[in-house]
Amino acid sequence: MRIPTFQDVRAAGRRIAPVVRRTPVQRIPGTRVLLKREDLQKSGSFKLRGVTNAFAVAAPVRVVTASSGNHGKAVAMLARAAKVPATVVMTARSAPEKVETIRGLGARVVFVEGGVAERNRLAEALAAEQGATLIPSSDHADVIAGQGTTGLEIAAQTAGIEAVYVPVGGGGLLAGMCLAKAAWHDAPTGLSVPTGLSVPSVPSAPAVIGVEPVSAPRYALSLATGRPVTVPPSASVADGLRGQAPGRVALPVVTAGVDRLTVVEDDEIVRTMSLLRTHGIVAEPSSAAAVAAALKADHARDVVVVLTGGNIARTRFDELTGHGIHELQNTHERRQTHPYAALAAA
Repeated sequence: MRIPTFQDVRAAGRRIAPVVRRTPVQRIPGTRVLLKREDLQKSGSFKLRGVTNAFAVAAPVRVVTASSGNHGKAVAMLARAAKVPATVVMTARSAPEKVETIRGLGARVVFVEGGVAERNRLAEALAAEQGATLIPSSDHADVIAGQGTTGLEIAAQTAGIEAVYVPVGGGGLLAGMCLAKAAWHDAPTGLSVPTGLSVPSVPSAPAVIGVEPVSAPRYALSLATGRPVTVPPSASVADGLRGQAPGRVALPVVTAGVDRLTVVEDDEIVRTMSLLRTHGIVAEPSSAAAVAAALKADHARDVVVVLTGGNIARTRFDELTGHGIHELQNTHERRQTHPYAALAAA
């Protein structure tokens, strides 16, 4: 098992530059929250970064992966471009529009009953059976390094930010962001220094804050207990954040580099989706989770949220935001009885 480093993130940045889009940073009006618009990435999510790096390193002739949707789409895109067969394992509860998108890109989709743990096990078995390259959605050194390039861009595009918020699914983006903190030592300070004077210290890196659904806080629990914790399958509206266990590659990186982990409720996610829509942004629930956490926090300076993706069907978006109160009724009561409710209050 190889643990990636900051040097791996930098190398990934060079590899993927011809393929991925350098996405903009945009402020939510009237707030201290800046959005790193990965929903504008070529695949509609940040996942293209890790997949592109993994493809560049492995040069696969056949690929297998497990995904809730966005990673599978990126794998299918790269596989089609490289003219190699791809198989994507998804749970039976996966969003239908994401399934059809992946199929439309030429990949084979295999369904599995159960949650993320069962999905990942089947992908590993199929890869071994087919002699294929397994490209995990997050827990892989090259994937993590590719995701970390998001942080390299944020360091170059901003100055003096207090924190970076990252939604946590498998933990690959969070681990990559933890590695990318070193980039702030090379980033511009945003200050004009008169000739003859010196800056006494390099700019400090922002805090890296991971955001999980209250029903799936596997990283928060793992760091709190000092050991990997597996949680039951989650039914969170944020389908991309339903991971059940921390990644073996990602966990040590996150343990060493994350500054804080927090959780959000489904109703907070849906309200944030509605808010972003008023500003012309269609964010999928997994993407809106980190925005929700940042908006309810108190910060003295600007913060950046990685808006990880916008791959959601219009009908599903309207269903959630138009009828979210009915779908998510009794949230207050669930908050009192949920086994992880203490984390939500922390």
